[in-house]
Amino acid sequence: MTAVHPAPRPVPQHVSRRVPPVLFAGIVVAGMALSAWGARDRTTWFLETVWVLVGLPLAVLAWRRFPLTGLLAGLLTAHALVLAVGGHYTYAEVPVGDWVRDTFGLDRNPYDRFGHLMQGFVPAVLVRELLSRTSPLRGSRWLAPLTVCACLAFSACFELLEWLAAEIGGHGADAFLATQGDVWDTQWDMFCALIGATLSVLLLSRVHDRQLRSLEAGQRTL
Repeated sequence: MTAVHPAPRPVPQHVSRRVPPVLFAGIVVAGMALSAWGARDRTTWFLETVWVLVGLPLAVLAWRRFPLTGLLAGLLTAHALVLAVGGHYTYAEVPVGDWVRDTFGLDRNPYDRFGHLMQGFVPAVLVRELLSRTSPLRGSRWLAPLTVCACLAFSACFELLEWLAAEIGGHGADAFLATQGDVWDTQWDMFCALIGATLSVLLLSRVHDRQLRSLEAGQRTL
């Protein structure tokens, strides 16, 4: 008599299509290695990339208990690469920023502005995901404004850290500050983060909600 083996349980389509987290981690590790190799200033590189050095191990260690949506994982990977490039060259001297400055006749390298735009755009999805999954704010009309407020608060804290670095390091912290002579650089940085967070909430909330539902369905199935 032939034994009948139960058919293997099919992997849900929304789970099988997810990008393996090891791929995201590998991209970040490779980007950080290239960034550290030949960096113009080691101290500046560390200050600019410390968020990646701390955040990547935390995300990897917590992944089994708290996996991230593909949207958030992809955005965090992109943000890590932006930080890696800024850390390698220093934000005021990133070549692509010099090209944009010269091409459009700007008075400064705009890569720092782009970095602070990302500082709002990406953390907005991170904050939104954390609040949606760990608080009663899921589906609340307060979720969007609180997400933007949290990102602006983080940006303000980052500016305070830059101020502290300037007090401790003096002129040695100029590459980290990347003010490029602009007395309103701090205000511009926070404004860019505010714009980034607002755009992120407006543009990505629907797709983020779909991925959150898919992630929860996958966790219940597995």
